[in-house]
Order: sequence, then structure tokens, then C-alpha cells
Amino acid sequence: MISVEEAVALILAEARPTAVEQAILSDIFGRALAVPVIAERTLPPWDNSAMDGYALRAADARAGKALPIAFTVGAGDAPGELPPGTAARIMTGAPVPRGADAIVKREDTDEHPERVTFTKDARLGDHVRRAGDDVRPGDQVLPAGHALRAGEMGLLAALGRTIVAVHARPRVAIVSTGSELVEADRAPGPGQIAASNGWALAAQCLEAGALPVVFPAVKDDPAALREAFTRALGFDAVLSSGGVSVGDFDFVKQVTEELGVQPRFWKVAMKPGKPVAFGVARSGAPVFGLPGNPASSMVAFELFVRPALRKMAGFASGWERPRATVILDEPYLHDGKRRHFLRGVLRREGELLRARRHSAQGSGMLRSMVGVNALIEIPESAGALAAGDRVQALLLEAT
Repeated sequence: MISVEEAVALILAEARPTAVEQAILSDIFGRALAVPVIAERTLPPWDNSAMDGYALRAADARAGKALPIAFTVGAGDAPGELPPGTAARIMTGAPVPRGADAIVKREDTDEHPERVTFTKDARLGDHVRRAGDDVRPGDQVLPAGHALRAGEMGLLAALGRTIVAVHARPRVAIVSTGSELVEADRAPGPGQIAASNGWALAAQCLEAGALPVVFPAVKDDPAALREAFTRALGFDAVLSSGGVSVGDFDFVKQVTEELGVQPRFWKVAMKPGKPVAFGVARSGAPVFGLPGNPASSMVAFELFVRPALRKMAGFASGWERPRATVILDEPYLHDGKRRHFLRGVLRREGELLRARRHSAQGSGMLRSMVGVNALIEIPESAGALAAGDRVQALLLEAT
């Protein structure tokens, strides 16, 4: 049995980025950039006004002085040169006329149909956004491995980069095992339960940036498992749930090894999720054997599968969930054996994060993963913790 840190290190050592592909803007959100983006445009492309007001030469505008209005400039216009001793009415974002070097906002004027009087002096450069203040040609605006979010999408569009090189989303086969499982759209009979793990894991895969394919549930039968895993091993990664413990019908490790999966570890010193298996297929695809209990499966995903998928998806950093120091709301008695990961809810009080564990902590309790935003990490050596003690937590959501 190995530590959580040892398991993560072994997994990340085997994770390889997926192939690079060209993708259009509508298909890159949340993906990792494969090559740096170098700007070929100037942003903004020309001097423009930051305010609704009047464009003029700063030397011409003094408090109490009136200037004739030469013309009006709106967004999308291409104005000519501003005659000396005049002002141009201008809208926010509109190009600054040649010759103008300042903008006086409307609030600092008395307006008339053909002239404008200033209530304060203008200063050179006031409210003028200069061409290239944001981006200049040759600037590296995004590095390789960068996550493409809303700001990045807007920047790429502004630069005219409608097709960019990104890493392919890892394709993940999800195989739920267990003779007791029936598909979620069927009513369970005696001794049966709905196959829920695959759908929970699929959602976690999507959030991590991967493309999951949920296989039909497979009975605890070596032949049936062999058929399912033969197909699954053609994917970029394989997740199975169930069949990795020490029961008489736990055949997953045996079958995957027969199919060429090289084992790297089995069992991690943690609760929930101790019976986690990890190996590497002949293709190089990581193969994860997760516990069958729903909470154990989802916790193990967060700790081990998500970092691998993020690295495979091409992200340069942020493979693991961020951690933060939290303050316990209530005491907790550790059994001194394995590291515990409690499903919990964090709330912010000023600069402090307070942690309340979910009332249900059983590894088979699906509701223990509902409404939680953190995994509260209790070290092996914690002993008896009191309310107010500080521990670490993995942040499943921004808090």
C-alpha cells in the first residue's frame, strides 16, 4: 500500500499529452493551447476615445472657453483631421480624429448645438486610448499549455485567430463492473442496483476537459470483462469501477493484466478509496481501477484521475486541485491508520475558510457527494482534532 503522493507521482509520470489538432473558436473553450499565440494585429488598432465627450487639441480647451463643433464621430466612423481651434463630438470607442490629442468628457462641458464650453482645462492625453496599448504585433499573448477561457476567446477573436492549435480532449472509456448492476433506465430487481458510477465519473471527466464514453455495465464474468476491456483499451484512458478489491468475483486486475496492462500499484493508504489500481496499457493509455462504492470512486477520481487527464489534455499546470488551509467547525477523531478525505462544505468568513463535514461519510452514500465543495484532508497522524483546528482541504469549487 502506497501513499497518496506516491500514487499521484507514478500516475503523472505515465500521463502523456494528447495529439495536437487545429480547431475553430467554437470548439476550443476549456481546452489547452498547443503552441504559443503571437499577435499579428495591433489592439486597439487606432487611438480611440475612452469617454463620450469632445476630441480636441488640449491647448485649445481651457475652463470657460468655447469652441465650435466641427463634426461628430461615432463608432465605426473614419474621421478626417480636426481643424485647429475646433472640437469634435465623439462617442466612446470611436476613432480620435487626426490632430486631436485629448478628450474632454461631456460632464465637464456646457453643450450647445454648434459649440461647446468647457468647465475645466483639458490635459494632453486625457481619456485617449492609444493604438497598441493592449497588444502590439509580435507580442506573445498566450503561451502553450494555457487554458482557453472567456478572456482568451475574446482576445483570439480580436486578433483574428479563428483557428488555433490545441490538444485533443482525451477520450476516456468508462467501464462499470458488477453483476448487480442494471442500466439507469431500468427498474432494479431483487439484489440489483442502478449503474450510477459511470455517469458520475463521466461528469467528472467532462469537468476535467476529457470526452467520456460510458460503456454498458459488465457482469463479474472474465469473458464479459475481457470483451469490454479489449474495446476500452483503444481509448486514451480507461476508468473502471468495481472489481478491484479482494473478493472472489473481483476479476478486473486479472483480466486487464491478461490484456497487457502493466500494473504500477494497487491500494493507496486513504479512506475512502483504498482499493485503487493503476496500470499502463500497451498503447501507453493509463488504466485506472476505481472502487465500486460511489463516494470512493468519485474521491479517487479527484485525487488520481483528474490530474492525469489534465496533463493529458495539454495543460501546463493546474493538474491537481488547489488546496487551502481551513478551520474545522467540529471535532474529529482520526483512527490513526490511513489518510481521510471527508466530503465537506467550505464557507468564507472574511479571510478565513471554515469547513463543515457532510453528515454522511459512508463510502457507499451517493448523497455524501451532493452539495459539497471540498475534500477535507485529515492526515494519518492527526489523532483527536478539536473544533477550530486547522487542516488542508482540496477545493472542488472556487470559494
